[in-house]
Amino acid sequence: MIARKRFGQHFLDSAQVIADIVAAVQAQPQDQVVEIGPGRGALTHGLYGSSERLTLIEIDRDFVPALERRFPRAVLHSVDVLDFDFASLPEGQLRVVGNLPYNISTPLLLHLMDFSDRIEDMHVMLQREVAQRIVAPPGTKAWGRLSVLLQYYCEVEWLFDISPDCFTPPPEVWSSVIRLRPKQGNRAPVDLVAFDQVLKTVFGQRRKQLGNTLKALLPLDIWQAEGVQIDFTARAESVTLETFLSLAGALSRRKSIEVVERGVQAL
Repeated sequence: MIARKRFGQHFLDSAQVIADIVAAVQAQPQDQVVEIGPGRGALTHGLYGSSERLTLIEIDRDFVPALERRFPRAVLHSVDVLDFDFASLPEGQLRVVGNLPYNISTPLLLHLMDFSDRIEDMHVMLQREVAQRIVAPPGTKAWGRLSVLLQYYCEVEWLFDISPDCFTPPPEVWSSVIRLRPKQGNRAPVDLVAFDQVLKTVFGQRRKQLGNTLKALLPLDIWQAEGVQIDFTARAESVTLETFLSLAGALSRRKSIEVVERGVQAL
């Protein structure tokens, strides 16, 4: 089967890497495992032998007949995973596994966060640069909007790198496998709209001092009045997750006050 560029296909064909991923997942017979992009079924074979509840999501219909023949106990959905409703799967926690297409990896991970309460963990293969951004700590150049968002939702862990020659056709970059475990019930409450607004504003001009970026959202004296503890001369990469949550909380409170004030004026 020829890889299709429009689907970002690079087929993993290293038996050792496949064994390493299966070992990292440690799927149990009762686990509800969801594999994204099984393709030719190389990784699927190992997962099929471990879990008795395997769901496959594959956009390329050319793979469907062979997958159905090889893995008759699996439930196969031939759809675009970006449109897939993971809440439609049978009740219980999901364990997501996949070699994510490089061209949709970021929007796909953010899509999965919409279902984070249903997900026990995710073992995903990504372009190494994207993986580095996800697991990056504050104070590093890789720390950005994706780092903050995913670390808000999940505990993240780098597992191992994979060289291009483990794929057919080989990609031009290295890949990495990471583990994400959603923080079930342990996330600080936050207004997600305000949270993302702060992240986009701050990281959209990451070279500027925070005072110059944050004033686009609220005057600096308002941030201070809201009790936000931040160095306005610092830059985006130095801001911790906790501080971003504090900024989002302040912005959300101030917007709520403005809504009430406009309502009173309209009376």
